[in-house]
Amino acid sequence: MAVVKEIMGCSMVEGSSFVSSSKVLLNHGFQQRNQLLGRPLWVPLEKGGLHLRRVVRQPVAAVSEDLMKAAAVPAEKAVKFKVRAVLTVKNKNKEDLKETLVKHLDSLTDKIGRNVVLELISTEIDPKTRAPRKSTPAVVKDWSKKTNIKAERVNYTAEFTVDSNFGDPGAITVTNKHQKEFFLESITIEGFACGPVHFPCNSWVQSKKDHPGKRVFFSNKPFLPGETPAGLRALREKELRDLRGDGKGVRKLSDRIYDYDVYNDLGNPDHGINSARPMLGGEKIPFPRRCRTGRPPTETDMNAESRVEKPFPVYVPRDEQFEEVKQDTFSDMRTKGVLHNLIPGLKASMLADKQDFKLFADIDSLYKDDSKVGLHDEQLKKLPLPPKVIDTIQESSQGIFRYNTPKILTRDKYAWLRDDEFARQAIAGINPVNIEKLKVFPPVSNLDPEIYGPQESALKEEHILGHLNGMTIEQALEENKLFIVDFHDIYLPFLDRINSLDGRKAYATRTIFFLTPVGTLKPIAIELSLPASAPITRSKRVITPPVDATSDWTWKLAKAHVCSNDAGVHQLVNHW
Repeated sequence: MAVVKEIMGCSMVEGSSFVSSSKVLLNHGFQQRNQLLGRPLWVPLEKGGLHLRRVVRQPVAAVSEDLMKAAAVPAEKAVKFKVRAVLTVKNKNKEDLKETLVKHLDSLTDKIGRNVVLELISTEIDPKTRAPRKSTPAVVKDWSKKTNIKAERVNYTAEFTVDSNFGDPGAITVTNKHQKEFFLESITIEGFACGPVHFPCNSWVQSKKDHPGKRVFFSNKPFLPGETPAGLRALREKELRDLRGDGKGVRKLSDRIYDYDVYNDLGNPDHGINSARPMLGGEKIPFPRRCRTGRPPTETDMNAESRVEKPFPVYVPRDEQFEEVKQDTFSDMRTKGVLHNLIPGLKASMLADKQDFKLFADIDSLYKDDSKVGLHDEQLKKLPLPPKVIDTIQESSQGIFRYNTPKILTRDKYAWLRDDEFARQAIAGINPVNIEKLKVFPPVSNLDPEIYGPQESALKEEHILGHLNGMTIEQALEENKLFIVDFHDIYLPFLDRINSLDGRKAYATRTIFFLTPVGTLKPIAIELSLPASAPITRSKRVITPPVDATSDWTWKLAKAHVCSNDAGVHQLVNHW
């Protein structure tokens, strides 16, 4: 009756003598029917019956014809109607011979019943079975016919039969009777009055022989735990248990279990005391942690887990593993990374002259050719390697030493010289965690003044006052307009040792930024500091934005020292 009131209007139903006490059961999709079809007009007929005349005021949603016929059927005479599922399956980019053979075998066996089966599950409970309402199982069609399609994504269909009192579809189960896993991207159900129902999947569905249970996927309608429909609660709880695991057994590569363990496999004590490593993580310090694998302990230390050595892969939940393209890219970049570090070292040991950059064009050449990084033929011949190995290096290293051009430089070759890009890198670069609001001006060091000299900064009011858009320093601080990237205390204790190295020069830097009215940062002062014991007249100096050509290059060099500090702190402090 509540649904009838929703469709016909509450006052109409309650005030009419035409409405009997019998219940009229409509499909769940008619709960919003007055929104889709407009409010119906209720017109008495000559024989005492009732007639619903729809006044359409906006586009009509497409619904199943069977569903329309089921609208006025009493519950004891619920009819069945059909809905359609569209599955999107993503093909692998590369397959080895074994995978190809299994794929064709699945194509043949699919015709004799070893197929992919779906089952639709309602959000409602069936009062008779006290279990969620379910559709009849549906077999995915045309799997064998589409085996040889080379497209990245392939669509398959299936057809369900459901009762008119089925309710809202909230979940769908998938059973893979094939030998081979497949990557299911999404499922869309069409035919309900509520419109298409989407099930985002993005997961590998394993073969039933490896994982006997059914895979369950939920629609993209979220629920808080306390509001989860009765028909989905047990499925949600089971899915969560499956993902968490029970802490037992050895993990298979096809598992998608996310239980965790301490790092007790970093070493291999079976190879000797020098190969043993301490355990990381635990109850007192729970991080770092890794995915639990369940491998047996080592023979010499029961608290250390045995390692997996190459070429065998380490367990990662199946849905987290790299795709083939991503894995190939990762392997290529790893090779490049090794060579970019190894080859310059070999060149430096073989060549008498230094290989420093003399021109900005030398830096540009890193993105255009291999000459600055790779080894020339005559240099390769000097290496203590067999001739066949040298030939292989020459054949396989074409372009491998070339650096990838940063995206910012593909749009603007000189972006790295500009102040706006320098400021953007402070909040959107590789190290966005050191910038903070300036609380006190001038900033003060926390280092011991007896060792590192005066704690006061060389930054003064006159250095920044002209760059505050007419504000005083007090106003800028109060309105949160000033920010700082401060590497002074991190770098100063190490500068004597850094600068004692041949060809090295470093400062400890502080950079002041102003937040402009358009919401971007602007660098307005850079302080460069050296230890007070340094044999120079000034241990601190302040560089401000340029006013002529000479000060322009001084300002650029100051920014270069800030970037050098930033790279070191990013790698050795924040990252490591």
